[in-house]
Order: sequence, then structure tokens, then C-alpha cells
Amino acid sequence: MATTKTKVLIIGASGETGRSIANGLLEDGGFEVYSFTRPASAQKPQLLDLAKKGLIIRQCDLSAPEEELAEALRGIDVVVSSVGPADQLSQLNIATAAKAAGVKRFVPCAFITVCAPGGIMWLRDEKEKVYNHIKQLKLTYTIIDVGWWYQIATPRLTSGKIDYAMTVANDELVEGGKTPSAFVDLRDIGKYVTRIIVDPRTENKMVFSYNTVTSPEDIFAMVEKMSGEKVERKHVSKETVMARVEEGRAHSETYPFDASKFTLRIAAEYQLSWGIRGDNVPSYAKYLGYLDAKELYPDFKPITLEEYIQELLSGTATGIYTDRISRIY
Repeated sequence: MATTKTKVLIIGASGETGRSIANGLLEDGGFEVYSFTRPASAQKPQLLDLAKKGLIIRQCDLSAPEEELAEALRGIDVVVSSVGPADQLSQLNIATAAKAAGVKRFVPCAFITVCAPGGIMWLRDEKEKVYNHIKQLKLTYTIIDVGWWYQIATPRLTSGKIDYAMTVANDELVEGGKTPSAFVDLRDIGKYVTRIIVDPRTENKMVFSYNTVTSPEDIFAMVEKMSGEKVERKHVSKETVMARVEEGRAHSETYPFDASKFTLRIAAEYQLSWGIRGDNVPSYAKYLGYLDAKELYPDFKPITLEEYIQELLSGTATGIYTDRISRIY
């Protein structure tokens, strides 16, 4: 007897996180996977590649009237959003439409490191506005946050051997790089999502999905050991991070709203949260009320940090944001 597949619609499937989610769902085989896409983005190579694997593209502008959005969401079981920082509040209208369309679960765009709301990270606070709206709608939800990606955690080698997969040099260590943090391989995010979104234990819960806990300095040392090369380190003090935070906040708090002005602020506040405060660890996540994906799915076999570094060194790793950001060294 044929099994009915769960119908999942992804918003932002052409982005790095969105592609991981789409690939995870498509590879699992238990889902019918759709993408909610602006007409102008329907021909993006990333989407067309996913379409070849079975992704079904539905064109609809995210700013369309609620009735139009609801009609486009008819029949969808789960909506998973992975929109960019500037589009967080576009989810308010989408969530309202999802409620009207009878969507069974809404997964808003979380997918960042663990942090308490209320003035530490602007990006987190923007996301919280969406979470609160969903709760007011009484729409079933799951919030999924993740570790810092391996793909932006490894440092550059002076030989340039792994430059092909790097967007930035990533040679900074905040306060000596000793603060522990959770890390995840970008590709595993989608694999976690396939389990979380059909698990009744995760309804109306927050879930922290990560692969390992280590420190940036330990990652630098691991790259040195495995490559046989010395890694350059730029040590950044707490005072420097706080100065960057203040500068980023002052730069961004101008009107009218311009999302591009938040880039420096977002980067600095990440360093503040997981580099200085040490927020991005499982113990703090549990304190905030998160479920731990490692405890939920003890059989899950993530990609290890050593495996990813070996891919880098062998020339088989895939870079991120290479379609939109010039490499900086």
C-alpha cells in the first residue's frame, strides 16, 4: 500500500540553509517538496538544480495579499522558512496565510546560534517578532536553531590550499578562541529537519541541532595538525568586539530601514553572543527551554569536523555564498 508523503513547502530554497533543507527532504524520500518562490527568482540555477531532483516550484510573491498566499499554501502540511535577514518580517503575513490555509506546522526562519532575545542580537530579536506572531495565531510551530557552520569556522592556510572553498580568511580568535561553542556541518541541517518536522515531540518546541562542541582555537589547532601547516591567528579582545558592536548598532539605527546597514552589526553581535558570552552551547540552550537533537535522535550520524577538514584538504569541499560574495583574504 502506498504511503502518503508529507507535503513540505520551503521558503528561501535557493539560499545556503534552504538548499540544505531541500536536499535533506528530497534525499529522504518521504516528502513531497515544494518551493515558494518569487517569479523573479524562479530561474535561479540553485532552484533549477533542485527541480531536477524533484523540487516542485510554486511562484508567489511573499508580499502578496493574504488570500493569495493562503491559496498557494492549500494542501501543504509543513512550511519551512529560511528567508534572509532582511526578510524576517515578511513571515508575518505568510504565517497568517498558513493558518488560514490549514497548514499543520510552521517552521519559521530560526537556524542561527543560540541566544536569548532582548537586545543582544538584532537578528534574534527580529526572529522573535515572528515567533510571537505565530503564537498569537495559535499556529503549531517548531523553532530550530543550529551550531556555527563548519564551513565558516575553519581558518585559511597560508599556502592557499583551501582558498577554493572559503569566502573569508576567518583568521580571528575572540579572547584567545577558548570559548566553547556548538558547530554543525551545513549539509546536516537539512537531515535534522527531516526528522524534526514530523516528530510530535517537537510540536510547539525549540530544538537545538548541532554536531559537536569545541572551541575556535581547537579548530585552528586541528587544521594545523591535519594540514601540517601553520595557521595565522589574529587575536581580538573583548573591548574590540564591544567597539564593533557599538559601531554596528550606531550605523544600522538610521532611517529609513536599510538591511544592508545591518551586516556589520550582525557579524559583531554574533562574536558578542557566542564568542564572548558563550551562549551557543547545549547547556545554555537547555536553560532557555530547547530540546537537544542529540538526545532526540541518538542514532543520527553527523558529519564530523575531522571529516569536513579532510574534505577541505583533499579539494572536494563545497564553498558557501560563492554566488554572491567575493572572496576576501
